[in-house]
Amino acid sequence: MPVVSAPYEINADDVFVDLKPVFDVPLYLKCEGFNAAGSIKVKAALEMVLAAERDGTLTRGSVLVESSSGNLGIALSMIAAHRGYGFLCVTDSRCNRASRRLMESFGARVHVVTHPDEERGLLGARIDYVRRLCEEDPRYVWLNQYANPNNWLAHYKSTAPAVAAQFPGLDVLFVGAGTSGTLMGCARYFRERERPVTIVAVDSVGSVSFGGPALPRMIPGLGAGVRPQLLDRSLVDDVVMVPERDTLNSCHAMARRGFLFGGSTGTVVSGALRWLAGRPGGERLTAVALSPDQGERYLDSVYDPEWVERHFGPPRSWGGPPAEPRAADEPVASDR
Repeated sequence: MPVVSAPYEINADDVFVDLKPVFDVPLYLKCEGFNAAGSIKVKAALEMVLAAERDGTLTRGSVLVESSSGNLGIALSMIAAHRGYGFLCVTDSRCNRASRRLMESFGARVHVVTHPDEERGLLGARIDYVRRLCEEDPRYVWLNQYANPNNWLAHYKSTAPAVAAQFPGLDVLFVGAGTSGTLMGCARYFRERERPVTIVAVDSVGSVSFGGPALPRMIPGLGAGVRPQLLDRSLVDDVVMVPERDTLNSCHAMARRGFLFGGSTGTVVSGALRWLAGRPGGERLTAVALSPDQGERYLDSVYDPEWVERHFGPPRSWGGPPAEPRAADEPVASDR
């Protein structure tokens, strides 16, 4: 067993789940949540921090600040604590309570933006807050995950090569689009290989990244209210837009088979299933989807029946999981 001296060295980067027993579709899921930060965002966070240290942007006394819906904030909280920086996460009301508590446990401060920008939504308001803060106080250092090339470089150097090593015959890779760092890093890597790999971006309905209209989105993670600066559409072969109800269906279907994944994973899996269902019958493809995180920090949202019903209606209205079966000796409501 390895001995580590930093929390971000705890990482299982070679775990893949065969989803065929769950959905009866040949699809493999690369699990990126088995690390100390619990998500794929630890890769980009560490790459951006190390680059800022190398170029002198981060120095003793610096306070990191970043806009995040949750996972990057948690990763930066952990890294900042270990490397001796302060950290302020600027988020909004969609960031779940578990994520906020995790960041605070590492000693970070969390600022919740409640009023969206009229044109750019909550994300635009978060970014504006960060910019004002950095202009007013030089101690604050904004890594800017939305434009920082080290975001995608992290996945070019680690995520994509790990997939290629496990599946040398890969045909199609499904990647969720948030800041598009993971998407761009993987797309650039596979574009440079001789064997062609189809790159399919998966995004949430309501996100503006690929030109769709801005609509309310309740599940944090994928999607954006402002088009990501890192996104190069020419590197993407296809795009699948997923309604959040389909995200819920995929999450609960996997949970019923013992796999508890996060909302972003549910979106990516749902998009992959839809894309694969549209292929010609009999076509055999080696397909992999990236799972950004696990499901524990979604227990008060995606996996909370009251939260789901409040935002999406009762399960029967969105095709959700059936009610628990009634025991033979349990009285029905009319018997009470």
